[in-house]
Amino acid sequence: MLAPSSAAVPEQGWQTSGATGIPQNLRKFNSQDFRDLRASCLSQGLLFEDSTFPAHVSSIGPTLLPEEKLWRIQWKRPTELQRNPHLITDGVSRFDIMQGEIGDCWMLAALGSLTLRKQFLENVLPKDQGFQDDYAGIFHFRFWQYGEWVDVVIDDRLPFLNGRYLSVHPRTSNEFWPSLLEKAYAKLQGSYQNLNGGYLSDALVDLTGGVQVQFSLKEPPSDLEEILRAADTSGCLMGCSTSGQSRRNIELRNGIVQGHAYTVTGAVKIPYKNGWKHIIRIWNPWGHGEWKGPWSDNSPQWDRVEPKYREAFLRNKDDGEFWMSCKDFQEQFSWLYICNNTPTFLDFGDESSTTAWSLNSYTNLWSPGLPSRRSRYSRGAASTNPQYFFQVLDHNPKTYNVAISLMQKRAGHVQDEKNLRIGFFITTENSRVLKQTFLQARDVTSFLILSPGTYAVVPAAAEDQEFQFLLRIFIKNRDYHENSSSLTSPGLPMDVPRQNQGSFYKALFLRHAKQGSTIDASQLQQLLNEVISQDEMTSLGGRFSFDSCRGILALMDLNSNGRLTLQEFGSLWRSLTKYREIFFKEDRNRSGFLDVAELENAIQAAGLSTDAQLLRLLTLRYGDGAGRVGFRDFVCCMLRLDTMSHAFQNLAEGGSQILMTAMEFLTLVMYT
Repeated sequence: MLAPSSAAVPEQGWQTSGATGIPQNLRKFNSQDFRDLRASCLSQGLLFEDSTFPAHVSSIGPTLLPEEKLWRIQWKRPTELQRNPHLITDGVSRFDIMQGEIGDCWMLAALGSLTLRKQFLENVLPKDQGFQDDYAGIFHFRFWQYGEWVDVVIDDRLPFLNGRYLSVHPRTSNEFWPSLLEKAYAKLQGSYQNLNGGYLSDALVDLTGGVQVQFSLKEPPSDLEEILRAADTSGCLMGCSTSGQSRRNIELRNGIVQGHAYTVTGAVKIPYKNGWKHIIRIWNPWGHGEWKGPWSDNSPQWDRVEPKYREAFLRNKDDGEFWMSCKDFQEQFSWLYICNNTPTFLDFGDESSTTAWSLNSYTNLWSPGLPSRRSRYSRGAASTNPQYFFQVLDHNPKTYNVAISLMQKRAGHVQDEKNLRIGFFITTENSRVLKQTFLQARDVTSFLILSPGTYAVVPAAAEDQEFQFLLRIFIKNRDYHENSSSLTSPGLPMDVPRQNQGSFYKALFLRHAKQGSTIDASQLQQLLNEVISQDEMTSLGGRFSFDSCRGILALMDLNSNGRLTLQEFGSLWRSLTKYREIFFKEDRNRSGFLDVAELENAIQAAGLSTDAQLLRLLTLRYGDGAGRVGFRDFVCCMLRLDTMSHAFQNLAEGGSQILMTAMEFLTLVMYT
């Protein structure tokens, strides 16, 4: 099947930030620990036998072969086949791979691309194993599944039918990494049968942990050549597929196989005649069978190419790899798939070398909305589910700066459960829908050029069925530091130009809000302490406590729901900015504290009134043992004083009978 496609989850969802594609905190598939199992086998002098994926027809699958053939399957270890087997000989190459009886060209095409990218290959194929040292018939490989890397342990018994490999077989008889890696992937998917038809785009993601995008070559983007070259030069994995039924695999007279997946191994422009020609290199995972048209191995076009280019690019062997023009590529193939840990294939046209992609990931559960006659993925039906805000700070109208990827997590294996039709809305800050994308696929990806501003992603499904999802938001930023986990670096109000204050506080709020559009007292505490920790003067007075943040929230929470909206936080942020300016101005000796006289001046600078009794009570409540007030307590004091002053004024203007003066009122409420 070659149709295009594109951890336990807490109830409220969770978020991660940073780069992807690095195996950390590995999850052990079936709770099997490779080193412990190998050590146990070595101590007992045994070869490992995997009871969770046994040498039995259950691991093959009931419908892959006729029943009489299934029971003729034999399982053999490499040590039974070769006197001196190796996991790898002379490095890993796509030419090591030759497809077997199983129709998993989609997975092998992705694997062929993986061999070209060392940074990903080392993640999938650990080096701590082999047939020479500490051999115990056990191996392990790693795959990325829904936001985490999974370590899959296998024994090395391989299936044979009538003396021939049932699965992928190596071109070199004593090299076994392709067969063993394929077995590990079959175990992850539930059986070898579940490899017999799949999506190339899924395999690319499983081998990298990256973001994938696919292009219809029947309606290709106008910048396809630029995308291909950017993908090739930036180390992306690429594949392509032809239309047709994968079970028939009809080979056309021109050498192209219908219903088949291939690897794209290169894309270059070379001098040709009086201009330049864009050509693409493609590899067939069968290990043979090549294009016979222009730019094929023996075509006359190569005679018109300068010798240095011909020697660099032409490999005249029947190894399944060939070149063709971009025009023929679009005519002969249906879909192009590109994958990388960040969407570097969108970086063409960007002349800046100081840009990079940041990532925020969210895992959550989508549930159908209230019963409605409307489509389940209408904007209204989706509104009851989480929305995820992000901030765009940089903009170049010639290059993409945002990529959104939504992946559904299925309970079963590939063949056991149908993909739901999923997608997402992208909205502006005022909820206007900019774009919506929905596909019946495991992974739906969209990329955009967005102007600076605040946006939201709203995941949804067409079916009346809940699903777990992984949402990833990639944003291109200038001067992005790889170790930063945020969209913008923390800073202090006076450090940010006034014209950028709006973007700054929104980005800060959205990063801490994580889910939805509000923050609670705990998130407010983290946010405020992050900000004051960046400056020695403001941090001298101590960190904000949970109780103090709960008090601040109560003062600013106009909806009385225990949370701050972005608008309410904006009011708080403007107050914080004003109070910090006043604090630094009145702290004459730069001690990080205000004494009584400085506090009185600060209150007056804020446009508020005080008297001796109120001032004494404020220093008792908010000051330290010496009567000094630090920045944290100054903020709490000023917010409460300002709010209560306005409350008294509103009461007086509303005609209420008040039997006390403003100072008496403030003295009462500020000390209670």
